[in-house]
Amino acid sequence: MTEPLVLGAIVAVAVVTAVLGARGVRVARTPADFLVAARRVPPTLNASAICGEYLSAASFLGIAGLALQDGLGALWYAVGYAAGYLVLLAAVAAPLRRFGAYTIPDFAEGRLDSPLLRRAATVMVLVICGFYLLPQLQGAGLTVQEAVGGPSWIGVVVLGVVVVLGIASGGMKGITFVQAFQYWLKLVAIAVPALVLLLLVQHPALTPVHGAAPPVFHKATRVEFPDAESMRVQRAVTVRAVGTVDGIRRDGTLALGPGDHSIGAGTTLSFPAGTPAPTVSSDALLSYRQWESPLVRIGGHVIHPLASTYGVVLATFLGAIGLPHILVRFYTNRDGEAARKTTSVVLLLLACFYVFPAIFALLGRLEAPQLYTSGQTDSVVLVLPRLAAAGTLGVVLSALTAAGAFAAFLSTSSGLLISMAGAVSHDLLGRGVRTFRISAVAAGVVVTLGALVVGGIAINVLVGWAFAIAASSFCPLLLLGIWWPGLTWKGAIWGLALGGGASSLGVILTIAGIGKTGWPAVLLGEPAIWTVPLAFATMVGVSLLTRRDIPRDVTRKLLALHLPERVRLPEVSA
Repeated sequence: MTEPLVLGAIVAVAVVTAVLGARGVRVARTPADFLVAARRVPPTLNASAICGEYLSAASFLGIAGLALQDGLGALWYAVGYAAGYLVLLAAVAAPLRRFGAYTIPDFAEGRLDSPLLRRAATVMVLVICGFYLLPQLQGAGLTVQEAVGGPSWIGVVVLGVVVVLGIASGGMKGITFVQAFQYWLKLVAIAVPALVLLLLVQHPALTPVHGAAPPVFHKATRVEFPDAESMRVQRAVTVRAVGTVDGIRRDGTLALGPGDHSIGAGTTLSFPAGTPAPTVSSDALLSYRQWESPLVRIGGHVIHPLASTYGVVLATFLGAIGLPHILVRFYTNRDGEAARKTTSVVLLLLACFYVFPAIFALLGRLEAPQLYTSGQTDSVVLVLPRLAAAGTLGVVLSALTAAGAFAAFLSTSSGLLISMAGAVSHDLLGRGVRTFRISAVAAGVVVTLGALVVGGIAINVLVGWAFAIAASSFCPLLLLGIWWPGLTWKGAIWGLALGGGASSLGVILTIAGIGKTGWPAVLLGEPAIWTVPLAFATMVGVSLLTRRDIPRDVTRKLLALHLPERVRLPEVSA
């Protein structure tokens, strides 16, 4: 059902984004303006902007949705997303800024003197950002679907158009103020509804959470199915059905026996109070004891949970170091000291945000079991306010979460598209503002089309895969390139190829449905557990075998990375 206030909130976010972005059209003139905002962004503003683009669909919707579906072990994603900045603060932020590059491929060539490595790094930028952009567009489709009741592709296309136009007009300088504003909007949009719902929900706090039973409908509940689903019923139940069930058009009372039932798109089922909530057939039905386990489940199933947990921790903790759209932000600081201050503020801002997805997951488990039935767990942040708060208050809170969600998609998509356009225009094609704009439009069109075909995969899983690829490629390149003088371009390129290629292959095979059980499910679905060590070992091993390729001026380059600006050598760049 369309809610005018919710739709108005989404439109308002898009308009404010366009207005703030238009400011960039007046001030962005040179490639430095478009790529690194002329290196003049102060730490507090930059920290807000970093959080604005870092807190993506996975953070705003995906963590709560995945925790609701697979249990509290999914909160390891939030821990890793924030903790990665500790390593970034200690080992990467200041040296990377001192080196004076525009992009990660710039750093790779400038540090190791290899145009071939630059091209390989550019390909990895496109792969990582492409995987990361898909869930942003998917989340936008989900948000618009909840707001207006239409097909999800509308939101995908709308977000793609808005982001492409904003980036092509103002670049990094134009988008900095947009992303800073969007962080504070997202914090308010998730914190206020979460705190209000904690006060409103009148539910026994401990017994339902620690009991052995699966979720039940505590009152008569109407469940809408926006998409076709296969639903598994645990116990025979009589429902009122309007729509297509098991291939037959229904309009009235219907008895559903235990087993799987096909539900057509647009169907509505009304369940009586006290009925155990059915689930999508492909998802596991978790008891509360299973749901509160601290270990990661794959698709709700216990498959080598300790290894799966380590895979998520490695991917998220180390993946933050290798995210191109985040790293480029440190190039916008004035100097290395400002980059360190920026990272410290980022840690504080992220800690404030990540308290609230867990609240939505817990309240969703108690108050919205219908999300298991319709396969819409990713929408818990959007729909829970309307379900748990009655009347106008519920509508207002829903509008607020919708505005925050759309801001999440806009800010993260903007940063990702800047990285993709910068990699194509700066590292592959002729440099210039016009080339940047053409690259932004082309990349936006390609990724928007790709987002239309990944609707069946959880948002946070898609983002987790992007982190795994980043952790297996750019993380070892940056850590070894900054701190180890023995790295060679051959070692780096082989590490990128094997680490990044293996993790990408694992993700692609998982999407194709290969390896759903046993160790293949862990090794392909959470590839960082083996691809990160593979990348580090390859870079070190090949570099030791190719010592003659160590740059002759490696000492000078390391001094440029580590000496404070006031005493260091002249800036090194590609």
